[in-house]
Amino acid sequence: MSLVLGLDVGGSTTKVVGFEDGKMLESVIVKASDPLASAYAGLGKFVEATGRKLAQIDTVMATGVGASYLSGDLLERKTILVNEFESVGIGGIFLAGIQEAIVVSMGTGTSLVEAKGSNVRHIIGSGVGGGTLLGLADRLINVSDFDTINELSQSGKLENVDLTVGDLTQKEIPGLTPSTTASNFGKLAGLREPEDLAAGIVNLVFQSVGTAAVLAARLCQLNTIVVTGNLTRIRLGRQILENFSQLYGVNFLIPDQAEYATAIGAALQGCKIT
Repeated sequence: MSLVLGLDVGGSTTKVVGFEDGKMLESVIVKASDPLASAYAGLGKFVEATGRKLAQIDTVMATGVGASYLSGDLLERKTILVNEFESVGIGGIFLAGIQEAIVVSMGTGTSLVEAKGSNVRHIIGSGVGGGTLLGLADRLINVSDFDTINELSQSGKLENVDLTVGDLTQKEIPGLTPSTTASNFGKLAGLREPEDLAAGIVNLVFQSVGTAAVLAARLCQLNTIVVTGNLTRIRLGRQILENFSQLYGVNFLIPDQAEYATAIGAALQGCKIT
C-alpha cells in the first residue's frame, strides 16, 4: 500500500489531501499562527481524521508559499517540495475530470496556468484576490471574514454601486447587455448599505479575475476555465463567473473541493514517483 499526502501550505493555513494506492482519501484544513506550525498541525489532523498512522505515510508532497519554511522531512516522513503552479494545473484538471484547461487559483492573489495533462505553463498572475476582498471589506464595511462577506453580498444590489452600460446609453451595444458593468464602484458617491458594498467588492474581484481568465483562454486557444481556491466558496462570485460564461462564450467550471486543488495536484505528483 502507498499513502501519499499533498500539502498546500499557506501563510497560516494548510490544506492536506491523501491518496492511498491512487485513490483520494479525506481532505482537511487547519489554521495556525505560522506556516510551519500549520503544516505540522495539518499532518496531525489528517492522521487523526483518517485513522492512519504516521508510519503509513510514504511521502509528503508540499507546495504553496509557506512550503519554503519547511526544511528536511516533516515528522520524519519523506518530504518533497513541488512547484505550486504545476500543482495548481494538475489538481484543477483532475478535479474537473478533463484533460486541458486554463486553471485559475484564487487565493490571497490569483495565478493563471495552462494545463494540458501533466504539462503546465504559468500564464500570468494578479494581485487581485482574497487579500483584495478582505482589505476592501475591512475598510468599507468593517468586515474581515469571508463568511460574513459571503452572506452580505448575497442580498446586495450591484446597481447601487456599479455603473452599467445601461446607465450610459440607451443604444444597443453588440455583445453587451444593459446590465454589463461599465465601471466598478462608479456610483459610490454618498452612503451605501453594507450589503451593496459587499456585493460591489465581490463583483470587482471576480470580474477582474474573470476578465484575465478569458484573455488567457483566448491566448491559449482553450474554451474551458477551471476555477479553484478558497474564494470559490463566495456564492455571488460563482454567479458572476456564470454570467461571464454567457457573455464571452467560454466554459467556467468550479469543481467540488475546488479549494483543495493545489494540495491534490501536489499529491498526484507524488503518486507518480512512489
